[in-house]
Amino acid sequence: MLCPSFGGLRRLSCALIFATLPLVAQPAVDGPAAPLLEELELWLDQHSDLPRRAVRPEIALVTPSEALAIVEDQRPSARDGLRGFYDPERRQIWLVAPWSADDPQDISTLLHELVHHRQAEAGHWYCPGAQELPAYRLQEAWLAERGHALRANWVAVVLEAGCAPRDIHPD
Repeated sequence: MLCPSFGGLRRLSCALIFATLPLVAQPAVDGPAAPLLEELELWLDQHSDLPRRAVRPEIALVTPSEALAIVEDQRPSARDGLRGFYDPERRQIWLVAPWSADDPQDISTLLHELVHHRQAEAGHWYCPGAQELPAYRLQEAWLAERGHALRANWVAVVLEAGCAPRDIHPD
């Protein structure tokens, strides 16, 4: 069931996504959500030079504690602000609950992770963090078109994108 239109995007009913939220990850954007995903892909086609991938990512909803457990090894810097992440090996986007197709910030998180899905096939990056600044810039542009501002720690984004070694101490 689709929600009323918002900013040119068809939104999903929140009940569709959150009717039951078990402790294990569940598909978050599937079936009727395909129009939302397609709208985001079309926007990226127009605003990015990253090619669309032939295979869509799997998208799942997880609790904040499940999200931290999944990314703890890969992103020790991830804390309370984690809203989504992408696993390039599994071609899977994880959205962190609560996530709502009624919230432009949440939709922009999905867009951000779709950028990473495209980046995974588009080329080699000096480090995984180098992918973040372009993804945040696209997310910022998408939100700006809809009259919203991105809530991001730009200092942290730029530092992560720099791929510099962290916590270096002399011996």
